[in-house]
Amino acid sequence: MDAVDARILTMLQNDARTSNAAIARDLDMAPSAILERIKKLQAKGAIQGYEAKLEPRELGLDLLAFVFVDTDEVGMEMETGRALADLPEVQEVHHVCGDDCYLVKVRTESTEALGRLLRDGIGGIERVRGTRTTIVLNTIKETGRLPLRFNGKGAGDD
Repeated sequence: MDAVDARILTMLQNDARTSNAAIARDLDMAPSAILERIKKLQAKGAIQGYEAKLEPRELGLDLLAFVFVDTDEVGMEMETGRALADLPEVQEVHHVCGDDCYLVKVRTESTEALGRLLRDGIGGIERVRGTRTTIVLNTIKETGRLPLRFNGKGAGDD
């Protein structure tokens, strides 16, 4: 990946709907060259897909929580992690080291819905031994954007 690729990725992270022509204008390149670079970035897996960023509260998902999940799995089995990932309320599953096995980010409508998820969803997974839950009161920053660097400079730096 070079500085041009990093700039393209930065622009797409800021707005995935940015046209190839707009990117080409900004980088003073031909749109066909931009399209070719984007195809290569997709083929290499640097771009995994495109999605709309939705506002959870507008959709009635007012509660954000992080759940630490302890399991009786041995080694790197991660069957429980895959089962956690299948729950619709789960946004992220991280296999972690420490006192717990997984850190899970969940969104629900209410504390009642969170309770059902903990009891029936997460608690219903065979190898789960216990959970610890932290409810988020306010979110200061939440992003999926990655800090892209090339040769020590930010992708938007000149």
